[in-house]
Amino acid sequence: MKKLGTVLLISVLGLALFTGCTAKGSDEKTIVVGASPTPHAEILAVAGEVLKEEGYTLEVKEFTDYVQPNLTLANKELDANFFQHLPYLEDFNDKNNTKLVSAGAVHYEPLGLYPGKIKTLDAIVDGSTIAIPNDTTNEARALLLLETIGLIKVDPNAGLEATPKDVIENPKNIAFKELEAAQLARSLQDVDLAVINGNYAIEAGLNVKTDAIAKEEKDSLAAQTYANIVAVRAGDEKSDKTVALMKALTSEKVKAYIEDTYQGAVVPIF
Repeated sequence: MKKLGTVLLISVLGLALFTGCTAKGSDEKTIVVGASPTPHAEILAVAGEVLKEEGYTLEVKEFTDYVQPNLTLANKELDANFFQHLPYLEDFNDKNNTKLVSAGAVHYEPLGLYPGKIKTLDAIVDGSTIAIPNDTTNEARALLLLETIGLIKVDPNAGLEATPKDVIENPKNIAFKELEAAQLARSLQDVDLAVINGNYAIEAGLNVKTDAIAKEEKDSLAAQTYANIVAVRAGDEKSDKTVALMKALTSEKVKAYIEDTYQGAVVPIF
């Protein structure tokens, strides 16, 4: 009887170990990605259809800020994230001691200048207020857009770390209101103009082609510099999951979806 109990115990343990291996094997076919709701999670939904054909299950976790997706990835709760451009990721790594890298670029979202209390560039008067993102790289990007349309001049030595302190010419004495990127669209009624990131503009029902009074152009340096990437932990760039995810995100099915759905507000770069 004692021997039979031992045999049964061994059998149960063996079954548990076997079941554990099966579960781990299943996990290897599940890719967990953090993303902004729009357009990233929407694009991932289409990529998930492609991945399913390759035997993978895609799980998308949505985030509404620019900090938690990277921290969650660094903590190994995600396999990848999809919401940011490379300059932001590099700045985040420097400031948070994380080791995240780009697995590849997918699309570009033109940054736009949207009307608030005033509706045209000609209506800008001395002391007008423009809201801009307060994170390092997107703030610099916003200032460079305003420079491109002739409103200000930025110290060329400031590069991608430019802030309002680096504005060396401001003939209309524009006042800059620095806000978290997610708050910019909601601030439009309180400011004259706002420079808004593509994903947050889309979430607010704004279209960069029809609503913005100025935007980054497709052939600009920003289109390449600020392309949205898939981020992974260093060392995972060539993992099976990463390769499968990137193949799906740069498929013809995803490209057609982006072009048909966003009509220029999101531009594939593959």
